[in-house]
Amino acid sequence: MANADTSSGDRDEAPLQDVEPDSDAAASDSAFKHLTSRLREGRDVLGRTIDRAERARLDAREQQLHYEDSQTADAAGAEGDVSPAVPRSPLSSLPSWLVRGGISAWLLLGLLIVISLVFFATSRVIPVFVGVFMALVLTSILQPLVNLFARVMPRYPATFLGLLSALALVVGLVTYVVTSVTSQWNTLASQFSDGVDTIVDFIVNGPLPLDLTQQELTGQLQQLVRQGQDYLMSNAPTLATEVLSNAGTVVNIFAVLALAVFTTIFFLASGGRMWRWFLNELPASMREDVHHAAGAGWYTFAGYARGTVLVALTDGIMCGIFLQIVSVPLAAPLAVLVFIGAFIPIIGAPAAMIIAMVVALASKGFITMIVVGLGVAGIGQIEGHILQPLIMGRQVSLHPVVVIIAVAVGTYSAGLLGAIVAVPLVSVAWSVYSELHTKDAPVVGELPTYSGDKG
Repeated sequence: MANADTSSGDRDEAPLQDVEPDSDAAASDSAFKHLTSRLREGRDVLGRTIDRAERARLDAREQQLHYEDSQTADAAGAEGDVSPAVPRSPLSSLPSWLVRGGISAWLLLGLLIVISLVFFATSRVIPVFVGVFMALVLTSILQPLVNLFARVMPRYPATFLGLLSALALVVGLVTYVVTSVTSQWNTLASQFSDGVDTIVDFIVNGPLPLDLTQQELTGQLQQLVRQGQDYLMSNAPTLATEVLSNAGTVVNIFAVLALAVFTTIFFLASGGRMWRWFLNELPASMREDVHHAAGAGWYTFAGYARGTVLVALTDGIMCGIFLQIVSVPLAAPLAVLVFIGAFIPIIGAPAAMIIAMVVALASKGFITMIVVGLGVAGIGQIEGHILQPLIMGRQVSLHPVVVIIAVAVGTYSAGLLGAIVAVPLVSVAWSVYSELHTKDAPVVGELPTYSGDKG
């Protein structure tokens, strides 16, 4: 019995000894890790498979799109490179020369509108325009003198000294003219009386195709005098009103002169700072072009103003000396008249020459008149062929045809003022355009002649 118990006890203990808890847990953990790693590997393989499938799908899509684009391009090439998907512009159906001409016409129309607006605005403030124009002329003439004075003194005292020097020159010139006329008045009156008799005798007995006697000529002159007296008596109120309105015109003239002098002072004293302020108000991309264009315009305008003054002064001096040599009375006033006429292009010099010839005819006779006419015409040739090219040079390079057209347009649009300002304005506009415009290669050699044969 005891042995049975012992053996059963041994049998009960033996299985307990064969089971090892630590080894079983390690085995299960190892199996779990192995399974987890296999699952992870399977997931990675699946992800890579999905990625390959997606890439293959995208590659197939790109190949399909490329194939479709190639077919579309080939079809477009076969139809004359015209894609039906792109809408055609209405201008593409028109000839290219017509499109360019239409665009150019619209641009020209816009340019004309802008220029017309500028002229219209200027016509509303003509006194202001005249004052500023005179200020620019005075500034261009006095700037070298003020710059010379500014080397030894501040700018504002140099400006006032330059203005006083110019004023002293004008006052001295007027004083000389008045003194010369006053000193020659008595002699001049008797000479003119004899000259008028000479002119009347030439008209009555000369080679002119006029059948007039001295009594008829005197009667016509007396009739003209009576008509003038009747006109004054019948239009006295209207003339008085015009005189009062002319008094207002005199006030306007002094206002314009005051504006010109006041503006000239600031242009001479602080013109550089004013221009720098204006450039700083512009966008930075425009400043260089505007400065270069304005510099070219000012160079041309200043060259024209200074050159015109020097040429006019030289003409006046030469005419004064010539008239003194010929012993024509009023030589000094006639020289001043030639000086003033030089500022009016085309018509100023001939008008001064005609007046000088009339004075010579009235005072010295027909031969002296011819001599004076030839002498003044010779001085005009010296001016046109020697003085202007030498003094102005290339600063004002306008063809004579352009000058004549500009003077004609200025005269018809604004009278004497337009004739005076037309040439400098056109010169400035051309210089600004030349500065901003890039020229192509010039045409050289002989131009080909047109041939009507198109075969």
